[in-house]
Amino acid sequence: MKTGLYFGSFNPIHIGHVILANYLLEYSNLGEIWFIVSPQNPFKEKKSLLDSHHRLEMVRLALEPYPEMAANDIEFHLPQPSYTIDTLEFLTTKHPTRIFSLIMGEDNLASLHKWKRAEDILDKHEVVVYPRNFYEKNDDFPSIASHPNVHTISAPKLELSATMVREMIAQGKNFRPMLPPEVYNYLQGSHLYRS
Repeated sequence: MKTGLYFGSFNPIHIGHVILANYLLEYSNLGEIWFIVSPQNPFKEKKSLLDSHHRLEMVRLALEPYPEMAANDIEFHLPQPSYTIDTLEFLTTKHPTRIFSLIMGEDNLASLHKWKRAEDILDKHEVVVYPRNFYEKNDDFPSIASHPNVHTISAPKLELSATMVREMIAQGKNFRPMLPPEVYNYLQGSHLYRS
């Protein structure tokens, strides 16, 4: 079983995340996708994140209709801040019969060479890269993009981000179309993202 690992804060999960995952399941060699909810991204300030249990629950709710997608809280139980190589090694030891692939946007690929033990990640795992509208390649785009384990897929580009969703909620705008219905219901009537 080839398992795609979709790392993210999912702060909150929105329809763009689900659409992308569904596209990858339909048009790549992935048999399933685990959404790895990160308690702390080394490149983000922790104070900007909603509590981990809320974000994990929203991912669980959003993915209930999709049997090939699942929320995963493995990084909640590993040392923080979370580093992808550590999570990959733990999962590979725990699930030796699975083949794990990383899913990331072009913007993350551009900084992959700065990640902890980036070469080990590339040597041992396929990296499935999807395009990002707001990211433009230039002459500085790292040679890492030509690595044989890096595969770009022409997934749909969606002008939607968790930052946009949070801003809409904080401003009292109608954010319902941006979220899976279960996530909208979870947030509706709560104080989350409103202060």
